Amino acid sequence: MRALCWEGADALAVRQVPDPELRNAHDMIVRVRRSATCGADLPLVEGRLPLLAAGDVLGHEFLGEVAEVGPEVRGHRVGDRVVVSAAVAGGSCWYCRQGLHSCCDNSGTAPAVTESAWGQPTGGCYGHPRAAGGFAGSHAEYVRVPYADVGAFTVPDPVSDDRAVFASDAAPAGWMGAELGEVRPGDVVAVWGAGAVGQLTAQAARLLGADRVIVIDRHPERLRMAERHTGAETLNFELTDVPAELRERSGGRGPDVCVEAAGGAADGAGPPSLAARFTGRRGPAEDPLAVREAVHACRKGGTVFVSGTFTGFVDTFPLGAVMNKGLTLRSARQHGQRWIPMLLDRMARDELRTEHLATHRLPLEQAPAGYALFRDRTDGCVRAVFTPDG
Repeated sequence: MRALCWEGADALAVRQVPDPELRNAHDMIVRVRRSATCGADLPLVEGRLPLLAAGDVLGHEFLGEVAEVGPEVRGHRVGDRVVVSAAVAGGSCWYCRQGLHSCCDNSGTAPAVTESAWGQPTGGCYGHPRAAGGFAGSHAEYVRVPYADVGAFTVPDPVSDDRAVFASDAAPAGWMGAELGEVRPGDVVAVWGAGAVGQLTAQAARLLGADRVIVIDRHPERLRMAERHTGAETLNFELTDVPAELRERSGGRGPDVCVEAAGGAADGAGPPSLAARFTGRRGPAEDPLAVREAVHACRKGGTVFVSGTFTGFVDTFPLGAVMNKGLTLRSARQHGQRWIPMLLDRMARDELRTEHLATHRLPLEQAPAGYALFRDRTDGCVRAVFTPDG
């Protein structure tokens, strides 16, 4: 089959790779219909995560049609249209039973790697070979889906492919930021980042009753999209004193909830990335610019939620502000299995619209060009979505 493979830092190619096969009774094979780029892929493409090898298949946000099922799969049949959670989880460990599926004890295929990096092993993820899961990615014609009855969900007929594909990762990540950020009716919520996750966080905050939602970014086309599709207010951080403006819009206190959905800026200086820890080679460092600003802007006693992707250490973190202001600081990789059924129901009722985020639809053969558009934010790209069938 054809798949988008990593060939080295910033080098991608579509090549032939072996077809996936059932390995366990609970596996199924999905023929991919849509597969989207994600900001969490960029550290991989840039070489900021270790242990990738040439030929590893990228991608983790996808939707498709069931092509083959293992003998113990009970909830899916050949021909079903399904969206698959980007986080791989077995469903039976203590963490899964608590709804913390991305922390699964049983789905990571290289637990020693993540335990060494982060203190404990974490769950698997598609398109993150060895370093975080060991599962081939979704930028391909077919994908092996382990624990199929736990991680795959039938898409309601009224929901289009372009809408449903974002239920795989971006929509649950956005909902997580609002729910775990404890957004309440009447709150003022600030979101750093107007990409897919930031816009979906804004939508979730509105659905949870926030009185004002303010999205912060520097790309005018993304800010216009956030205004049009989420009803949020927007700030361009290159043109505005963001903390001062947020105080002005929140009764002088600052936002009740601040959600960082931008990720770490890689600038080549500062503390080491995860790759640097394992290889000893100095790579781009992650500067938590948006996290720092969120901590300083948040009202006393408020909540800061970090949903952007960070792979290693960061420096210049304002821990004193967290403590002295009495802030709650939370973060997680999205627990998709916890929210996807609810999000699909909201999509079917037209309460949650996501298809506008697929700004660029490309055949799989053009995936390297799609990643360049996505990485560089050119031509108004928010997400590139690949279709293996063209």
